[in-house]
Amino acid sequence: MARWEPNASQRLADAALELFAERGYENTTVLDIARRAGLAKSTFFRHFRDKREVLFGEDALTERLTTAIAAAPAEAAPLEAVACALDALGRDVFTPARRAFTVRRRAVIEANPDLQEREALKGVRLTASVARALADRGVPGLVARVAAELGALALEIAYGRWNDQDCTEEFGVIARRALGDVQKAASATRGHPGRSR
Repeated sequence: MARWEPNASQRLADAALELFAERGYENTTVLDIARRAGLAKSTFFRHFRDKREVLFGEDALTERLTTAIAAAPAEAAPLEAVACALDALGRDVFTPARRAFTVRRRAVIEANPDLQEREALKGVRLTASVARALADRGVPGLVARVAAELGALALEIAYGRWNDQDCTEEFGVIARRALGDVQKAASATRGHPGRSR
């Protein structure tokens, strides 16, 4: 086998998702993934620590969000900085070419409670990173945390809408709309008192 294989990381990720869908996550081994991709097991470990990392390699996502927040215009309000980060995800991460992969990834996670828990933990860490990035811009702590939580909710909503089979819009457009929806909903909570019993 050649020492260098083109697109090995993507081939391994695609093979993993195929096998997770066919056999289930628990019944798929790293060796199975490598064989399906036509690569050696050692090649798998050059790209991923374990089979979970195929689904949860989060460093790129976190880095893209925090870098975009840092690069947002100095005068940008906290939620506008978050919007800039969501735009960056649409340009660099959630591209039309990646949609099929993310749809399959989501299906695998939804079929496994342990993976759902890991996804939730990933969301918590991502939100904390966004809050720190906002604080680094001088946003007060509580404001940074609230903006990060609203941004995380918008990201979750946008991700769900973007993964819908009938969706044809770009992620950035969907994410901006989701952020607007979240802001409107937050504003509406001030004007609607709860029912008393």
